[in-house]
Amino acid sequence: MSNHDQLHRYLFTNHAVRGELVSLSETFEQIVAGHDYPAEVRTLLGEMLVATSLLTATLKFDGDITVQLQGDGPLKLAVINGNNKQEMRGVARLQGDIAADSSLKQMIGNGYMVITISPTEGERYQGVVDLEGETLAECLENYFLRSEQLPTRIFIRTGESEGKAAAGGLLLQVLPAQETDPEEFSHLSQLTTTIKAEELFTLPATEVLYRLYHQEEVTVYEPQDVCFRCTCSRERCADALMTLPGEEVLEMLEEDGKIEMHCDYCGSDYAFDAMDLATYKASGSLPDDSAVH
Repeated sequence: MSNHDQLHRYLFTNHAVRGELVSLSETFEQIVAGHDYPAEVRTLLGEMLVATSLLTATLKFDGDITVQLQGDGPLKLAVINGNNKQEMRGVARLQGDIAADSSLKQMIGNGYMVITISPTEGERYQGVVDLEGETLAECLENYFLRSEQLPTRIFIRTGESEGKAAAGGLLLQVLPAQETDPEEFSHLSQLTTTIKAEELFTLPATEVLYRLYHQEEVTVYEPQDVCFRCTCSRERCADALMTLPGEEVLEMLEEDGKIEMHCDYCGSDYAFDAMDLATYKASGSLPDDSAVH
């Protein structure tokens, strides 16, 4: 059994090509838990989770990446957010029925993908990608080719392992500012295409890489754990309420005697009464019982 929910970076000794391999189960399960998503939406979220983990691993700074799909189809929104610590969260919002075996375009309709890179320090970058590819992986490969001019291949597999949702994938990318033979990159890509979902879900990363590239010299680096983590908190919700006009907040309090806020990512509920908000406004801290999990 492999160590699930880990990302491995690797480098080809004789080619100017780098790679990443990620295998996810628990993180995927936690993202879809508590949501009654159709199978097609679960699969897409699994693909987006893998893609975001692989993209986040390309960051050379502290910060996060958000991959968002939105359109006018029955799947209004799907979003995965991850940071350089490989802490992931995600959610989908539907506005219609998803037909069985729907494709990416059938679910999203007329729409696009937005990739937002937010460094802890420095300027935020946002790229908008047309959904020209048939799959999420193809759309992301187009993004890399256009935005960074770096030949990139992404391979994603989703399914189940031991009765639980599982997803995994690999990324191959030509190293920046280095010459590489297109035929060599194509050859490595062809080898990687043969990856089976079961291998990704059940075998240790070193064995997967040996099976794929046994005639190549590959350096594998220390793995990085991937986990589900939501960044919501009572304080963040209270901060959001503090940005609203005072009369609007009073109006909401008068309706129910409290204001309730729900996090779609993790399912946490936060409740605030007039005393909570007055205390927070005065001291910047809240009573400990404001969150209900």
